[in-house]
Amino acid sequence: MARIVSLGSALQDIFLIDRDDFTATEFCDTKKKACKSVFGELAIGSKVDIDKLIYAVGGGGTNSAVEFARHNHKSTYLGNIGHDEAGDAVLACLDEEGVDNSYVKYAKGKSTGCSIVMLDAKSGERTILTYRGASAKFDNLDEKVLDEIKPNWLYVTSLKGDMDTLERFFKKAKEISCKVMFNPGKPELAEKKRLTSLLQYVDILLVNKSESAQIVPGKVLSELISRLSNYVKTVIITDGNMGAIATDGDKTYRFGIYEDLPVRDTTGAGDAFGSGFLAHLADGHSFYDSLVYASANSTSVVSEFSAKAGLLSGTEKLHQMAIQEVK
Repeated sequence: MARIVSLGSALQDIFLIDRDDFTATEFCDTKKKACKSVFGELAIGSKVDIDKLIYAVGGGGTNSAVEFARHNHKSTYLGNIGHDEAGDAVLACLDEEGVDNSYVKYAKGKSTGCSIVMLDAKSGERTILTYRGASAKFDNLDEKVLDEIKPNWLYVTSLKGDMDTLERFFKKAKEISCKVMFNPGKPELAEKKRLTSLLQYVDILLVNKSESAQIVPGKVLSELISRLSNYVKTVIITDGNMGAIATDGDKTYRFGIYEDLPVRDTTGAGDAFGSGFLAHLADGHSFYDSLVYASANSTSVVSEFSAKAGLLSGTEKLHQMAIQEVK
């Protein structure tokens, strides 16, 4: 059992699921000679009946913390909520899953973050309306709590571009010999110079293909991972339905998706992959086996509605998948 701290957002996710009103349509601008997909045909002022409503707890910080707890690791969540019913739901979820929430902070004057997920049940396409609220800033969090928790791993998702807080926590982790796995978001990627300077503290970096190309030059996965490995020893680059590529500094593997199942909702797929990988690795499994588990965990999550419903616990029997070493 490892001690793992998850640092990131906590949100209430509200899923609006329908089979006809949210169908994507194509809108073309003849002057610009460009087309884009528009989600649904909802007339202004109309009242639309939806087929299903789901309330869930989301956010990269809580999603990963729950995965670690399901593996019976000592899981702690660090983040912000508001004094409201959504914040109570976050705490209740963490309690139920066995995650230590004693370090959660209340953001002054802010409500708990919330995402409205409008999802087409037929295609799995979605549009998300997000209010960051208490998860918009993290500068009130104190890195010195790591001295008390004494984690083996710090798992960090997007802090909405709060590079100062990232630096404080990364440096503290290094000071106490705690390893770091980092899954940056769009705001961190926008701070390229600052981001690359912080990668010296990172042991495992998880990004998707387009994100990796914002950090280093390259168009194909092999060159992107080769260049990223100059910054971080262990790198994983995901590429949606095309699978992923990963290196631990010794061996590099290329692999597809774990299983071709119908996709119901992709919310939390990246969180499931990253936290699943680390949870399995912290269980003592090999790099190879942890990649297989991460892929299976992500596949399980997208087969269900919401980010946590399909999270695995590590006790499931997994089948082999197409994965090969890249020489």
